[in-house]
Amino acid sequence: ADVLVYLVDDTVVPLAVENLPSLSAHELHRAVREVLRLPDIALDAFALWLVSPLLEVQLKPKHLPYRLGRQWPELLLRFTDAPDDDVAMDEPSLQFRRNVFFPKWRELQIQDEEVLRLLYEEAKGNVLAARYPCDVEDCEVLGALVCRVQLGPYQPGQPAACTLREKLDSFLPAHLCKRGQGLFAAFRGRGAKAGPGEQGLLNAYCQVKEVVGSDGGHEATLGTHYRAYLLKCHELPFYGCAFFHGEIDKPAQGFLHRGGRKPVAVAISLEGVHVIDSREKHVLLGLRFQELSWDHTSPEEEEPVLWLEFDGDSEGIPVNKLLKIYSKQAELMSALIEYCIELDQAAEPAAPQHSVPGPPAAPTCSPPPTQHPKLRRQGSVVCSRIQHLSTIDYVEDGKGIKRVKPKRSTSFFSRQLSMGQGSYTVVQPTDSLEQG
Repeated sequence: ADVLVYLVDDTVVPLAVENLPSLSAHELHRAVREVLRLPDIALDAFALWLVSPLLEVQLKPKHLPYRLGRQWPELLLRFTDAPDDDVAMDEPSLQFRRNVFFPKWRELQIQDEEVLRLLYEEAKGNVLAARYPCDVEDCEVLGALVCRVQLGPYQPGQPAACTLREKLDSFLPAHLCKRGQGLFAAFRGRGAKAGPGEQGLLNAYCQVKEVVGSDGGHEATLGTHYRAYLLKCHELPFYGCAFFHGEIDKPAQGFLHRGGRKPVAVAISLEGVHVIDSREKHVLLGLRFQELSWDHTSPEEEEPVLWLEFDGDSEGIPVNKLLKIYSKQAELMSALIEYCIELDQAAEPAAPQHSVPGPPAAPTCSPPPTQHPKLRRQGSVVCSRIQHLSTIDYVEDGKGIKRVKPKRSTSFFSRQLSMGQGSYTVVQPTDSLEQG
């Protein structure tokens, strides 16, 4: 039988295999690596995924892709809210993508250009699709590196602006490519000035540095620019994450206190959990594992919920905050958080031996602004917007716990990262607490 495995740039790797139903993900992974002639590091850097518009699942080495593909409708019914018609029409593709559990420090050690290219293509796709929210300045820097890869070194005097204008959506996310419309747009003509994103992209393209060779010439392999792109993406705390769909309550607004719900993407990586506004393309909450406690609930007659608990304040009073994320993927998210913490604890003793610095802490937009000042600047899309969240708040009052607002709906959780150095303080429940 022929199996089609898709790469992140939409190219297809056809594999002729025998006994497909019993073939494991590990065996298919090895076959892809042999066809692409990838080095051993690719075994850890990439994984096989089953992907459709409705669900994305990273396969374990022992999984049987053919059987999971046959069970896809059951997985959709269990882990999505998709209508029956969509479930019936949905078909997953087998993709060769970055492994969620591959740490960034190991990525920096990769020398093979093809491995770097695949990682670059995936990161670029996530930036252009705004799955990775980026500030405009960072989008321009990343877009300039894409220009360098696709168009070659910047040459003064060439009609670069026209080329950029024609292919702008190849370099910048769609929401930065919107051109002026209406009455005045018709009068601007071709000699009109470039838009702000376009001009910023052109300026950044001019500044892309070339590596000076030993002969004095400017020699830069594409791998140099792939690596530069990945290094820039490493500043994003949610780089390399797995994405899940969910909804959160909107804060009550107006005289009638109407709230409703807001669609969010929950991004989980080895570094922590980020809740991203799916429409506004900015981070609502970013937490390292040391800063949270979590659990998931799946009552028979209610929606499954992932609960995140973290420290905060209410009118200057320190409180425990509970964020409620409605999602049929709550069980998957909870299991992934637990596994990431286990990996983090297992790898911790070995980390200081590596010469490559570890990952930066997730930004919180609070002092001290010493690390990654660009990420910590006020208003950055990667900073938490806790004021935009509707949370359940509690404060410790002597031996008891006083409810701040609103009525309590769940018990506090015992699941958390028990590493000692975390800043999170668990509030101990008492018998007098209301049980939800």
